[in-house]
Amino acid sequence: MSFRYSARRLRYRKPWSSPACLNGAQPPQVAPAWQACRTVASTPTAERVLFPGALNSQFTNTLAFLRPAAKEAIPTYRVLDQYGQVLDKETGVDTEDEEALKLYRNMVCLSIMDLLMFEAQRQGRLSFYMVSAGEEGIAIGSASVLSPSDVIFCQYRETGVYMQRGFTLDQFMNQLFSNAKDVGLGRNMPVHYGSSELNIHTISSTLATQIPHAAGAAYALKLQNQQQPEVSPRIAVCYFGEGAASEGDFHAALNIAATRQVPAIFICRNNGYAISTPTSEQYRGDGIAGRGPGYGMDTLRVDGNDIFAVRRATKEARRIALEDGGKPVLIEMMAYRVGHHSTSDDSFAYRQKVEVEDWKRRDNPIARLRKWLEGRSLWDEDKERALRSELRKEILGAFDKAEKEKKPAIRHAFEGVYEKLTEEQRAHVEELRDILERYPKEYDVDQHEGGLESLVQLMTEER
Repeated sequence: MSFRYSARRLRYRKPWSSPACLNGAQPPQVAPAWQACRTVASTPTAERVLFPGALNSQFTNTLAFLRPAAKEAIPTYRVLDQYGQVLDKETGVDTEDEEALKLYRNMVCLSIMDLLMFEAQRQGRLSFYMVSAGEEGIAIGSASVLSPSDVIFCQYRETGVYMQRGFTLDQFMNQLFSNAKDVGLGRNMPVHYGSSELNIHTISSTLATQIPHAAGAAYALKLQNQQQPEVSPRIAVCYFGEGAASEGDFHAALNIAATRQVPAIFICRNNGYAISTPTSEQYRGDGIAGRGPGYGMDTLRVDGNDIFAVRRATKEARRIALEDGGKPVLIEMMAYRVGHHSTSDDSFAYRQKVEVEDWKRRDNPIARLRKWLEGRSLWDEDKERALRSELRKEILGAFDKAEKEKKPAIRHAFEGVYEKLTEEQRAHVEELRDILERYPKEYDVDQHEGGLESLVQLMTEER
């Protein structure tokens, strides 16, 4: 018997016909409930489909196509209306006053930092920047109810997640300038933050690649939660925009997360535009939330301008994600991207300025929370003015310090990939060193920490 034929027979052998069962051993355990009907044939009197590919579907003799346009859109959950009034007085906001003030401070801080850094890029002091205007409540609100040990995968507009978790202004500025104190050693472009200390994976420019990474990490966390019951269970949380949901990575990730039943929350920031492409040209279905049930995932749509709704939804999603060993959840957070896509974009080339100004005036997460605070006599114009002045000074102070720091040592361009330099890398180091020594007027190595000496040290250490 050939190996191929033998393997095929083993693959299709029924569990109850195995040698162990024939010798009187106990039969294998019963399959999980969600798999129970997969091998049951349909009976003559069955009223529901028992095909493996469509369990529990009722038979019908009426020919009727499912027409999405005839169905009502998925509702959008909110706690506050746009005037800052609580809609359900009995339930309230699930947030203490002191905590609400801290959330507001972080949102204002993020807003001011975005404005100052955008201007700094226009002045040529930064090479690139992306703002979070209109989406501050999504990042800060969701991060505020997650466990610090939960593993997070961001896209590039989640600066608020870092801020809420404790990433300092100095760390932001060091990364934006790619200076010697940047934890990424200057290897990433601006706003591509990362922090192993805060359990946040480094941001990647490539769209949607973090989504399958999050699904894989969640599967690892599921196994870890099972094997280490004495440790508080963790989940993976993934952020992305509605444009990223058009990538194949999105569909592959959600499918494997659902079939493997992993503890994960997928948070989509639907801000209306994927760079210059409006949602009307992105999809015809009911947003991104409409795709969740198709993958068998618990799904919710939330008003992203309502930080209390964001917090409550994320908190409940985390509880669901840890049910029965693991369960993925999809949340679509609705917002409007007030700013340009990035400093490389002019959004008024594809949308009317009046549209943006209308959203700024009508509703945004900072204004809505401020109205709620003022309604409880926790905030006023004097406090607002003092806070903005204080935060502006702190941000500019961190900015000035970071701008004066030296660039990372040149040796970091070759380190961190292999445990030791390869022969090819050593040749590259020698070649670079030779060029820098022969053309000192062309290359300012003194702006780098250690100057040319860092390459000499690297080669000495490697011998």
